[in-house]
Amino acid sequence: MDVRFLDTLISVIESGSVAEAARRLHLTAAGVSQRIRSLEDEIGVRLVARSGRTVRPTAAAAAILDRARTVQREVRDLKAIAASGTLTGEVRLGVIPSLLCGLIPNILSRFAAAHPQIELRVSRNNSVELYRKLLDGEIDAAVTSHPTFAIPKTCEWAMLREEPFVLVTPGWMPPRHPHAILKSEPFIRLDRQVYAGQLIDNYLRKAGIRPRERLELDGLEAIVVMVDRGLGVAIAPDWAPPWPEGLTLRKLALPDRSFVRRTGLLWMRASLRAGLIDAFLEQARMALDHRPGRKGSVRKKRT
Repeated sequence: MDVRFLDTLISVIESGSVAEAARRLHLTAAGVSQRIRSLEDEIGVRLVARSGRTVRPTAAAAAILDRARTVQREVRDLKAIAASGTLTGEVRLGVIPSLLCGLIPNILSRFAAAHPQIELRVSRNNSVELYRKLLDGEIDAAVTSHPTFAIPKTCEWAMLREEPFVLVTPGWMPPRHPHAILKSEPFIRLDRQVYAGQLIDNYLRKAGIRPRERLELDGLEAIVVMVDRGLGVAIAPDWAPPWPEGLTLRKLALPDRSFVRRTGLLWMRASLRAGLIDAFLEQARMALDHRPGRKGSVRKKRT
């Protein structure tokens, strides 16, 4: 398949006109029409429907449009790398919310300084959605928590940080054995749809604890604020600061010290942006190696 024909299809759909696409591509209208027909013959379906001077994509064209744009972008990246001999292009990075304010800013700062020619697009989502988006080709890599299942061989994983899970209670609550607190106090649960929430659920099951659930939320920051307000206690990974400001919390170590959240970089092994992702991973590791010890604004009492 000639990639130029995909470029032509995208231009026709975006402009809604063969004549306008011809102007943008510096072709004749007949040349544009011929490319579209050749592409339709190769794929075996109609891709555009004409109505007077305007054209619109068929259902088949709409179904392949996002993938065609991905191919177009990847080919452009390859050409740029070959021409310049340096890393350049675009990386679409997904990040889980609890890492956006802690780890990610330092990493992005180093990466932007080291590779100003690489455009980085960052989106936020939970771990399950990021995994789906990665497999569907909607993002190139994800800084996320390790799935609760074995990562397929089609993916690559590099761990960046290991965070112990802790029991978070209001600062005024007297310390007791964590399991005794979990059995007696209202429990604010992390959403079981996300990987960390699934790990928490497995821990409670293994410990034989059936907490008195008050809330189930998809958002660690919101959960610890609820704990501070006295609505209950929660199990959460001890993520990198900053935590929400103005809270007085107590963190209690859980008996099982192997109960941790592993966060890292996940990407597809066959990605055409593997070189760009490797550059990001290198800067991420350097940022973590040189990360200064900082105290968050949360007043924590640790037991």
